[in-house]
Amino acid sequence: MEGNARRDSVSCDRAGSKSPERLVFVFLCFLLCVFRGEAVAASADTILINGKIVTVDDHFTVVQALAIKDGRIVATGKSAEIAKLADAGTKKIDLKGRTVIPGLIDNHAHYARGSQHWGIEVRWDGVTSRKAALEKIAERVKGARIGEWVVVMGGWSYDQFTDSQTPFARAELDAIAPNNPVALQYIYVNGVLNTRAMAELNIADAGFKAPGTTVERDSTGAPTGILSGGGVSSFFRNKIPMGNAEQQVESVRTHLRDLNAMGLTTSVDWGGYGFTEDWYEPFRVLHRKNALTMRVFHGTWYNTTSAADVDKAVAQIRTLKAFQGDDMMDRIGFGETVLLPLHDNPSSRGTKISAENLALWRRVVEAVAERRMHLSVHANQRESLDAFLTQIEDINRTHPIRGLRWSFAHVRQLSTSDMERMRKLGMAALVHSQATISGQILQRIHGEAALDQPPVRTVLESGIPWGLGSDSNGAAPSNPFYTLWWAVTGNMLGGKPSLRQTISRQDALIAHTRNNAYFVFREGDIGTLQNGKYADLLVLSHDYLTVPAEQIKDITPVITMVGGKIVYEAVSK
Repeated sequence: MEGNARRDSVSCDRAGSKSPERLVFVFLCFLLCVFRGEAVAASADTILINGKIVTVDDHFTVVQALAIKDGRIVATGKSAEIAKLADAGTKKIDLKGRTVIPGLIDNHAHYARGSQHWGIEVRWDGVTSRKAALEKIAERVKGARIGEWVVVMGGWSYDQFTDSQTPFARAELDAIAPNNPVALQYIYVNGVLNTRAMAELNIADAGFKAPGTTVERDSTGAPTGILSGGGVSSFFRNKIPMGNAEQQVESVRTHLRDLNAMGLTTSVDWGGYGFTEDWYEPFRVLHRKNALTMRVFHGTWYNTTSAADVDKAVAQIRTLKAFQGDDMMDRIGFGETVLLPLHDNPSSRGTKISAENLALWRRVVEAVAERRMHLSVHANQRESLDAFLTQIEDINRTHPIRGLRWSFAHVRQLSTSDMERMRKLGMAALVHSQATISGQILQRIHGEAALDQPPVRTVLESGIPWGLGSDSNGAAPSNPFYTLWWAVTGNMLGGKPSLRQTISRQDALIAHTRNNAYFVFREGDIGTLQNGKYADLLVLSHDYLTVPAEQIKDITPVITMVGGKIVYEAVSK
């Protein structure tokens, strides 16, 4: 209705004329618009009053109150004004001075993959004590059935522990869980198993092999329980039981509610190794039941490694259709990995790009351009960014990409010249907070230069579209307040420095809300708290704008709303 009132106002303006009849007509149209707006507001479903509502609009306006009807914001202003818009059926929320911000949007995550084991997973996000991490494993074991898996699927590093960075060993996991298989995944490239898990996965078998995975062995040739290599994550996810279809739906439901409790109302999912469209079926089941508690936008990922794979991918891309869903769930494009051999690792020193692989990469990207679809490309290293940009510039001459909102994800070694080339193409940068756990690892590899990877402030000042995200849940924690805290303080969990190019808390909030709405093509619907937009919002435990910077990571939602519906509410103590 608010949108109808605005359209009526435009119609009235176009009817304008200096004749008396036309002036009367315009005046009557104006009254009709006002009446419609007041009629909508008078029947508000929910009002929030007596707060500090940070709209994150172009002027970063702060208001006391807002009104919601049919899931959208219909009025903002002073508490006394908004209170008049309530009737007997209106839900009234007295904020009692609390701060409200728009719901946080993660522009790049892997929650479909993360949901697969969420029901059996222990998370060490934000845990800064090795002792406490083991206590969380012990606590889960106490509540688990004999033989039930207990896993940690990434999102942590030894560097976040302030008491000890001693690697976990099979013996201490055996002591905690003698009757349960335990698997710890360290980011993506390392794993630790206890004896029961080794038996379940046949690790002790002399003929054991897994792609991209090395089994550490002692002097007798027996496996120690330590696995390493880029294939560890995929091996764990493929071998550790995920549960049946019904259990997967419940795992997704629980995962999304946990994300709501962290402050997320929207995410963009970019698949992962081994991706199939079936990964999204549990989300679709919930969507059909009107039970999604977070807006889930996603891309399509193909596991292309060879020329034959590229042939198949190009044929499939030509059949893809984006934007066939709705405001709760939709496919927005293609990415993150175009060709697996060119999926660069931020922890390596440089990357080699063969002409053959680059030609295959280009074929896939060109097919996306021909299809006029959105594309997001994983790119960390200097060599990758330069090579990919050169190919995109050439493709753009035949198939212009401006308006498709193509982006590079991670952009750890993005240069100012890259940004200028991206600006000319209409491309954007997705900046991610993996350094909250891997900052020290990157400094050991790249030295002091790692403190400018990614160059957050330079990206902000470049003028190209950009936003903040996590790359969760294997490479980073999911909590968006960790990302905001990292961008403002430059620290990683545990307190060590990981970012030199910090930004203001206002700019960080804009990047995690308004800016990210752009990447899901929904800036008219979400990202700010303005009339006509969905009431996706967070009522906060502490004032984001004034709390000491070091405490930003500790902020939690008291209430999380999606489309005016409360999807999370903290239990009062």
